[in-house]
Amino acid sequence: MTIPLRPRVATVAELADWDRLTVDPPGGHVYQSLAWAEQRARLGWRPLHVMLDDEHGALVLLRRFPLVGGTSAYVPRGPIADPAESQPGVAARIVALADWLGSQGVAVVAMDPEIRATRTAIGDELRSAGFHAIPEIQPSRHRISLALSRGTDDGAVRSAMTKSTRQRIAAAERGAIAVARFDVGGWPGEHPLFDRTEAGLTDALSGFASLLEATGQRRGFRFGPRQVFLDWWHAAHAAGRLIYLEARDAAVPSDALGGLILYRHGDRLSTVHSADAPGAREAHPGVMHLLRWRAIQLAIREGRSEMDLGGVDVGPDHREPGPGDAMAGLYEHKRSFGATWVEMLGAHERVNRPWRYATGRLAARAARLLGG
Repeated sequence: MTIPLRPRVATVAELADWDRLTVDPPGGHVYQSLAWAEQRARLGWRPLHVMLDDEHGALVLLRRFPLVGGTSAYVPRGPIADPAESQPGVAARIVALADWLGSQGVAVVAMDPEIRATRTAIGDELRSAGFHAIPEIQPSRHRISLALSRGTDDGAVRSAMTKSTRQRIAAAERGAIAVARFDVGGWPGEHPLFDRTEAGLTDALSGFASLLEATGQRRGFRFGPRQVFLDWWHAAHAAGRLIYLEARDAAVPSDALGGLILYRHGDRLSTVHSADAPGAREAHPGVMHLLRWRAIQLAIREGRSEMDLGGVDVGPDHREPGPGDAMAGLYEHKRSFGATWVEMLGAHERVNRPWRYATGRLAARAARLLGG
């Protein structure tokens, strides 16, 4: 007999154990963490920690509509879904959360748990419960994934890479590219994968933000607001959830050649941001290959089952990049590590109170125009 789900607000004791329920399990995500809730609260969201049952929680971010009242909700990368769990159980928790939020007066709820598109029964159940697909809230819908089997080693993973990628990594290693690791969690080892650095975390992250800004200008995307990202990176790093890898020329270590930010959650490491300095790839071929390889090596040593190399899809269709597409080069670069394209179910929304939602959207649009 299935016990009905009865969502409720988490107790103080459950909050003390929150990340174990929402970040650490298979399918967990940093955006369900206490650290993310605190960051969003500083930006005007009201975090609500909801227990779906004794072992499953969901961080909900609430925001009131201006002028007319009413509330919208966003469940960032949640409720989390264990890839090995039965599809009916996952769908039941998502629907139960939406039902409960509706009973609390929430007009509309958006969710984007990381669920593979092959789990079609979940999508069918969501549509039956009144959900519909919406544009992605996060930058990408799908991801490039490198599966790591238990007990694997560097040699086995490296042998699955393309020959050119192995050669670029070897060239970067011979060229004395030093990779520093800024990390307070995970694998405790240092030598020989990662070099010590005299740079402090604040200077390193500030320099990486500048690299991202310059990369965005070259490639046509916008990064920012800068201080919001820096505040979050520091908080996530302190919580052991963020890793920053930085490449420098060991002979001229004054400036970073490139950097990589990773999240540690669930049973994987996930690539979040990458950037390199102008001209770095010409002067130091293989620098970004080496950074990604060091990330993979770290995932191997931590016993992760996946190295998530991040997304390469762009809206509005989020299709797999093909020849001539803007992301085609980055796609082939990531695939050269032996990774594969993985389609995800994507963001969904359910409107609980249509009239309130419609007036709230109009009020929010008017407030933006007046504020602008």
